[in-house]
Amino acid sequence: MTVTDLNASSRTASSLLAGGLRLRPAGERGMADHGWLQSAHSFSFADYHDPHHVQFENLRVINDDLVAAGKGFGEHPHRDFEIFSYILEGALEHKDSMGNGSIVPAGGVQYMSAGSGVTHSEFNPSATERVRLLQIWLLPNVMGEAPQYDTLQIADADKDGRLKLFLSPDGRDGSIQFKANADIYAATLTGDQMMDFDLRGGRRGWIQVARGSLTVNGQALHEGDGLAVTESGVLQFTDGKDAEILLFDLEAQ
Repeated sequence: MTVTDLNASSRTASSLLAGGLRLRPAGERGMADHGWLQSAHSFSFADYHDPHHVQFENLRVINDDLVAAGKGFGEHPHRDFEIFSYILEGALEHKDSMGNGSIVPAGGVQYMSAGSGVTHSEFNPSATERVRLLQIWLLPNVMGEAPQYDTLQIADADKDGRLKLFLSPDGRDGSIQFKANADIYAATLTGDQMMDFDLRGGRRGWIQVARGSLTVNGQALHEGDGLAVTESGVLQFTDGKDAEILLFDLEAQ
């Protein structure tokens, strides 16, 4: 399943699953088609509003974006959000009012703490190739601080059959330090690879499937699906078929 054929899913959006798992199927996300931009919204965003899917804990936005060659988001402001882009295909060019400029290729993470206020633009610098990214916003744990910007390139080997921490409140293990109560991991999984993750008490989880398919605690997941985890315990990831995921370990609100 791709961003362009999300309506192929016929699974039920709010089905409660065993073990405190709740599926958010790809095909029931909000859709936007602006020609140069196709976007699928896991949570309410812009003209898409769903009172049952506004946010999950402090996770406020997951947009699965396809940006056409040479196109992008013009200069616009943000305030008091922790925002990152996880680049899946192509490359993303960034410029902001702090004076930062960068081009982040696939496998990279672009992070911006909007803080007290920042303006920025994001463009696809290629004249021929599209860029696909997950753009994600979290609510910060502090408000009104100075904006910040950083990037990180995740080596394929670091997420091959393992969870690679890339954003955290304390910056441990080479992750970017950010201002949200969450640890965020990336992983790829295929063949007979398996992963376990112990979600501690007082925490909630969200799994976003960027591509491919896999099984989590017996629940089959496919590209674009999200899985909310509302109970603590061990999450087991198996049956990967060229899967790439993001795992959010969130503080229960």
